Amino acid sequence: MPSVHLACSYSDVQAASSLIAPHVIHTPVLTSPRLDMLLSRSLFFKAEALQAGGSFKLRGATNAIFSLPDAVAQRGVVTHSSGNHAIAVALAASMRNVTANIVVPEGAPAIKVAAVRAAGGKLTFCEPTMEGREAACAAITAETGATVVPPYNHKDVIAGQGTIAHEFMEQLTDEKKLDAVVVPISGGGMTSGIAIAVKARWPSCLVVAAEPTGDNDAADVAKCKAAGELLTSLPKPATIADGLQARLGDLTWPVIRDLVDEVVTVSESEIKQSMRTVYEQLKVAVEPSGAVGLAAVSSPQWASNAKLNAAKRVGIILCGGNVDVQQLGALFAETTSSWD
Repeated sequence: MPSVHLACSYSDVQAASSLIAPHVIHTPVLTSPRLDMLLSRSLFFKAEALQAGGSFKLRGATNAIFSLPDAVAQRGVVTHSSGNHAIAVALAASMRNVTANIVVPEGAPAIKVAAVRAAGGKLTFCEPTMEGREAACAAITAETGATVVPPYNHKDVIAGQGTIAHEFMEQLTDEKKLDAVVVPISGGGMTSGIAIAVKARWPSCLVVAAEPTGDNDAADVAKCKAAGELLTSLPKPATIADGLQARLGDLTWPVIRDLVDEVVTVSESEIKQSMRTVYEQLKVAVEPSGAVGLAAVSSPQWASNAKLNAAKRVGIILCGGNVDVQQLGALFAETTSSWD
């Protein structure tokens, strides 16, 4: 499927793969006979929770930062994030030996703030509003000349995230194609990069976006797809999947519109249950956002969709694992064992 009108091409993804290869982990593909039996299909989990920094975000940040000319990079980079993108930018900047200015909203998860600081990020705290974040970034850029590295709505970031799919397809080989790949979504950078790569190489493979509805029924990607247009005034989902609360951008929306085949929405209870299942069956620490893909494949919505239910070889992206372990007891309190 041609992608000349989209944010990047598969050749951009392949170039990104070569550029970031010395700096990122070649993450494993995990399987579970128990989960295959429970869900009556073969599941393949791309374990980005095991990536350096604890999430897929390092790929896009590294591609963006290492694509900068030397003179530009030496002025540093800046971003605003309360979580995994901040960690990734700090790590990628440290690998290139440049300053990472990280604007963090007050009240951000303590475990992620600590990880940003440990990665060498220079933190600036701001009001917990988009206006506060953008104003702080603008002030740093004006003072230092630092380059903004957006979390998802950027060509190099999208291409970097697409390396997940490029690597996944190389690991599985063209002789053992997937019928579907399931990607957690919010701003759409990861889903866009994966969709561009998958549709270029395995055009018959379904690309499925998995999205939390939140307690306030705010699954905006599903609503945008249903409307056939980018809706910009929808509320942020009230969800435990704190990494999936962004909004589609002007670069990511066209990819989602054109290349994503289905959007499956999941509830808070489904996320918690799938999170526990990943811990029990795959022995991998995932944050709530990282469990949303399995929640989608396990959901009644998936089972009731004939096209999805026919997919017998399904890839699932475990996108992140930065969770406060002290919260696990509360998260799993109302779940059941996947061994029952």
